[in-house]
Formats: sequence, structure tokens, C-alpha cells
Amino acid sequence: MKTILSNIIIGSLCLGMVACQKSFIDLEPNAQFTDAVYFKKPSDFKDYATAFYGQLPGWSYATMDNWSDISANSNGNGSDIGTGTIAVGSTNWSYNGIRSCNTLLAKAATYTGAGDISQYVSEAYFFRAFAYFNLLKTYGGVPLVTSVLNVDSPELYDKRSSRYQVVTQILADLDMAIAALPTEQNIGATDKGRISKWAAMALKAQVELFEATWEKYVGQGPDGDGTSVGAGTAGYDPANTAKYLNDAVDLCQQIINNGGYELWNKNADTKMGNLSSCYLFNLEDEGSNPGGYNKQSNKEFILYTVYDYTLRQSGLNLSWTAWQLYPSRKFVDMAVCTDGLPPGKSPLFQGYHTTTSEFQHRDLRLLTYLYGATTAPAAVTLDYSGLGTSGYGNSKYAVYGYGTRRTDRTESANWPIIRLAEVYLTYAEALVELNGAVTDAQLDASVNKLRDRGGVAHLTNALAAANGLDMKEEIRRERTVELYREGKRFDDLKRWGILEASLNPSRLGRVVGDAGYATPFKDAAGNATAVYKPASYVFGEEAVATPAGVLKCVVVASSRNNSVAQKHYLYPIPTSQIILNKNLLQNPGY
Repeated sequence: MKTILSNIIIGSLCLGMVACQKSFIDLEPNAQFTDAVYFKKPSDFKDYATAFYGQLPGWSYATMDNWSDISANSNGNGSDIGTGTIAVGSTNWSYNGIRSCNTLLAKAATYTGAGDISQYVSEAYFFRAFAYFNLLKTYGGVPLVTSVLNVDSPELYDKRSSRYQVVTQILADLDMAIAALPTEQNIGATDKGRISKWAAMALKAQVELFEATWEKYVGQGPDGDGTSVGAGTAGYDPANTAKYLNDAVDLCQQIINNGGYELWNKNADTKMGNLSSCYLFNLEDEGSNPGGYNKQSNKEFILYTVYDYTLRQSGLNLSWTAWQLYPSRKFVDMAVCTDGLPPGKSPLFQGYHTTTSEFQHRDLRLLTYLYGATTAPAAVTLDYSGLGTSGYGNSKYAVYGYGTRRTDRTESANWPIIRLAEVYLTYAEALVELNGAVTDAQLDASVNKLRDRGGVAHLTNALAAANGLDMKEEIRRERTVELYREGKRFDDLKRWGILEASLNPSRLGRVVGDAGYATPFKDAAGNATAVYKPASYVFGEEAVATPAGVLKCVVVASSRNNSVAQKHYLYPIPTSQIILNKNLLQNPGY
């Protein structure tokens, strides 16, 4: 991993030198990185492709679902979409990464040297697809550029391609990537973190599930007509929904059966205290958990961004901020009880009468994500003053040994982009969307492996039928709980067509109740543990449905400030781009 990190730094420098060669052409001696001497051997292509890895997302508070329906934070990250205040002129896009990929592909087309460059060509296809997928999720249809342009290229003034044409290009690029990328098993130790065949297949399955569910639940409303507004619907084929879902299932099966990945479940190790779902996300060296496991023990991450304590630390106030990523009432109520049933259906659910009641007999993921081994000060109390506290803490991403072994800005766990857990979830969701049902065997091969790590009973068709559960909603529940704060939530709400319904309600915290709900709050032994200060919550309380009936909860962010609408499924096309290219039409509603 240290080798690839070093190469990323070197590759970025090389990329910059290539881009700036005209500025240095008159210097003596002449610049070394000109087109005449570069791209002559496989190592040149490798160095150039290594710079692509800087395009992957990494540690950032913007990737942690803040202001979504499962987050009660009132910080600024995500507030534009979370409240429906996305402003025209507030967005911008960059094609720099796409241009870099196109440059490598163009040079590969004329390469006559000795040695195999197919892996690096495939990486260029992968990263071009990755970039276009991010543009698609943000803006819908965008201009498709698949060659290297100059300042006079007429393509600079092309209209937007439709989302359907962009998806076709993304999938074609991923097919090219899959064809020549190495399997994870064939990537050497010093190159771990480079894209594998399985990572490309996982991304393709993710794209296909996203687009199939978008077309099914959102439809063509955000497309516009392509003449007066939006990117239009050219290339739409109603048969693609089933086609994409079928392919997503097949891809996931191949990864599950052949990828060599496994869930990082160390709960059988008594030293780990059933905290696998906590330590997985701050896994560094042997000192990062009481079991002595390092990054090499992690075979769950399929696509990830590499960090290293020596070469690339997080650079964020990560642990301290992680404790302040307060989950919402909605998220806490989503986790099932140990009998596999949602709290509203389970006889094991203990209600809210003490600070610990609602955590009894619950999914280990809820307990470890919120209160893991690095519990924040007063994490389970309401002894707070000021807006922005839900009465719940968060431990996901906070490191083991904070303050002694690690301090803020030095954490260096890898950031997961796609892990095996998500492949399991994609597989199960694609099946239920495709067939309207999923078998118990298919559940055991996917989401029930996650439930095993969470210490809860399996999801079965009999359990669902006996308790009036909708299987599709239960699989969505599993996805929400498992991928908590991994940057998936806004995209999921959009592709399920429930953005407005999910984001317009208030973000709520703990139940504060009426008679029978002790204030100060008490623990199971009757000891006062927290003081609820109503005056510190400027939005007061709100009576809402909970698994224990309609009860009052503190309001962290009020519905009065939310106005999410259909137009917010896409962001507005950047005004700066429309000024440059008059053929770009704005998205509907802006």
C-alpha cells in the first residue's frame, strides 16, 4: 500500500508536468515529460494512470450523509439538498479527470512499444466511467466527451447527452475495464488498492441498480424535453430496467463466488467484544483494535481509497467530529431487535423509559456505530446545551486509542467506496426489484451474513409473512443500517423516489415524552444520568409515531425550514458552464 501511495504522489506530479509542458518548452534542457518521450513504455502508462486514483473520494465530512433523514446534525454539509435549498449558480463541474483518461486512451491507441499496457488502459476506462457516474447522479444527462479536445474543438459546444446515453457510455467503459483488469488475487502486495476486475464489476452492478431503480421510481420527470429544458430522453428503452437488474444480480454472484472477499467479522474473538462493525472503519495497524488486526486482515473492501500513517493521513479532525455526527430518531428506530424484527413489531423492544431501554436486545450495528469502543463524552445523555444535539452519540470512524495512540488529523484507515457488504445488499435488492421476491437461500447468501455479524436473527420469508413485513422495505432497512454514514443515503432516497417524503419532515432526537418518561433521565438501575433542557432546543418538541406509539421527541432541525421538491433529484447545471456553452439547457424547475 505504501508503494501505491508513493506512486500516486509521483503520478500526480507527472500528470502536472505533462499538462504544463508548453509552459516549460523554452527552458534548457527541454522538459523531460513531452509527448515525444512519454508514453513509450508500460511504466509510463502506469505512472500516468496512478494519478487517476486522486479522483477517488476519501475522508471528508461531505461523504457522511449529514443532513439526510438519518442524521440529526445541523452543520452545513449536505444542507442544500437536505433542506431543498440548492441554488442556481452554486454548482460547478470539472472534466479534468475525464480529460486525463481520454489522454491515456488516445496514447494507448498509437502505442507500439514492447510490454503490456492493458491494465492501465482498463484503469482509464474505469475512472472515466466513475467520473461520468458521479456527474450522472448529480446532474442527469451531461455532455459526453470521449476524445481529447482542444480550445477549438466543436464538441465543446455540444448539447447535453441524455441520462440514458450517459449510462450506455458508462456501462460500455466498465465492460472495457472488466475485460483486462486483474483479479484481486493477482494484484501484488505493493499494488494493493489498484482497481481489480471485481471492483469494476461491483461498480457496474451499482450503476445498474441505481439506474434501474431510478427509471422505475423516479421516471422521466427530471429529464425535460431536451429542446427547451433538460437533457431529454433520447436512448430511453423501457426494457433496460429488467436488463440492468438481471446483469446486476449476475455480477454480484460472480463477485461473491469468485472474488475471494469475506466480511471482516472478528466477533468470535473475545478480545474484540463484538465490535467488528466499529473497528472495521478505523482499521490501521495491529494497535488499532484490541485483537491486534491490521489492514491486511481486511478482505471486505473491494474499492477503497488508501491511507497510511506515514504517507497519507486523514488530515481531518476525524475522531472528535465523528462523536458529533448525531444520528436521528429515524435511524435509531430502523435497527432491528435480536429476534430479527423491527422494534415496532418485536416483543423484545423495551421502549424509551430510560436512557438505555431502546438499546436493549438490538442489532450490534446500532450499538457499535453509535457507542462502539470509543464512546464520546456524555454520548448517551441529553446533558447538552445548544442546538444540534439529538441525545445520541456516534462512534463510527472514531479511532481506538484516541488521544494517546492517535490524535485528530493523523487517523489513516482506508476509506471504503464499495465493500462486500454493499455487494450483498445490491444482490438482494436487485433480486427483489426484478422478481418481486427473494428466496431464503438468496437471503442467506447475502443480507443474512450481515445479520450474523449484527447478532440478529435471519430475515426469512416466513418471518416477513408472519409479521406483515414487506421484503423490499426490509432489504432497504438493511442497506440503511449497514451503510450508515458511508455517503450512500441521498442517492438511495433519490433512486427510490422518496426524497421529498424523507427529507421534508423534521430531524428528531430522543423521546422526551410526557408522564412516565423520567426527566432527569434515568438508567436501568434508576440512577439519574442526564438532564433534558428544553430551552436549549429552539424548535422545541414534536409528537411523532415511534415503535412505542406517538411520543414527543426533541426537534434538532425543523420541517418548517425544509422545501425539498422533485427538481432536487438533480442539481442545477452550473451557470458558469451555460455561459460558456449556450447549447446547455438547465434542468427542470431551476
